[in-house]
Order: sequence, then structure tokens, then C-alpha cells
Amino acid sequence: MGKRIVTQRRGSGNPRYTVNSHKFLGKVSFVPLDYEGEGTVIEITRDPLHKAPLMFVDFTEYVMLMVAPEGVNVGSVIYVGKEKVEEVQKGSIMPLGKMPSGTMISNIELVPGDGGKLVRTPGNAAKIMSTSGNKVIIQLPSKKTKEINENCRAMVGIIAGSGASEKPMLKAGNNFYKMHAVGHLYPHTSGTAMSAVDHPFGNKRTSRKARNKPISRNAPPGRKVGSIAARRTGKKR
Repeated sequence: MGKRIVTQRRGSGNPRYTVNSHKFLGKVSFVPLDYEGEGTVIEITRDPLHKAPLMFVDFTEYVMLMVAPEGVNVGSVIYVGKEKVEEVQKGSIMPLGKMPSGTMISNIELVPGDGGKLVRTPGNAAKIMSTSGNKVIIQLPSKKTKEINENCRAMVGIIAGSGASEKPMLKAGNNFYKMHAVGHLYPHTSGTAMSAVDHPFGNKRTSRKARNKPISRNAPPGRKVGSIAARRTGKKR
């Protein structure tokens, strides 16, 4: 009789796959969409869930938890506005349509008021390229361009903590706690390295790199591994 594979065991509530969300500081977001004014950074801290430093900003009516950009410290003023300006200061939160071309931005909204979804990792920033109608064209850190509604907001500046990926782990134990802080499976074993009873790709003969991996979207848990409902496979030419 075969064993339940990893994709099936993840739903059993085992602590190995559970995120310690009680240790998180809260949701990172902007102030409400209709707010306009200034806030003061009262604390810069870190959170197990986020690799980038976080900051608490006091807007009098609200105290928001936000991703900290480079150059901002305790006591800095964060401006939230809707008016078009020639120069924007680091940490300002404004609609994309009100920022000049060439501005480096981060924590970008996809829908006005969603609190920021794109470019939130340490050391990353996007760049405003141009405006086309009610759309703003930005260049992401991957060098790809994307059109976003001009009313979507973003934070000016580069996300702080750019050296986080350069810090060596030194020992496996450090990586162990890093992975478990966000509920990741560690260490990760390739399906082709498992036995046939543990994974659909597993067997003891060979890793079978040429295995056909697409699987139906309606496959039951345990069989749904590999390329799920793939429209095409192979190298794109």
C-alpha cells in the first residue's frame, strides 16, 4: 500500500507546514485611498514574514505598517498626496499618474486601494517609463514592462535591506529556521529521487528526465504534480 505524498500531507495541519502567523506584526498596506496628508515614522523594525525592514508610520488618524525604503529613518515624514509635483521625496505615496517619468518606485498597487502588491523585496525598485492615456508604463526589476492604472499608488524609492541576500547562512541550522518561519518544507527532496510509493515521479531505476509531466486539472490529490493542465510543453522556439 502506498503512502500519502507531500502534496497530500500538507493539508493535515502538521506543524511542519504551518506558518507561525502569531509572530507576524500585521498586514503591510497603505493608508485608505481617500487619505491625503503627512505621517511620521515612529519605529523601524523587522518581521519574520518579510525580508525587508518594516516601519510604523503615524498619520494621526491611522498607524500603518509599511515597507521601509532606503534613506528613511525614525522621525522622517511620509507624504501622501494626489497632486502632481515636479520632485517627490523618498517614502512619498502618490498615484502613478502624478509622478514624473524616471521616478524609482516600489510597493506598487495593481488595483487602486489594494495596499501595494508589486516590487516589495529588499533592494528592488521599478521605474516609471511613460504615460499612455490613463495607463502608466513601468519597468519592473526583471526589465519587463507593465501597464498599470494611473490611479494606482506606489511608494517612491528603493526597498531597504538590499544586502539581505548577500549575508551567508554559515550553517544549515540558520536556513532551517529561515524556512520554518514562513512554513516552507525544508529540506526539499526532488520527486524523481523518491521511491515509487512516495511520488508519481519516483522509482529506483532512473530519474527519467524525459518523463511526460503534464497532468489533468481534474486529477485527484496525490496525482496532481508536475505540469498541471499544461497548454504546451518543451522549450519555446
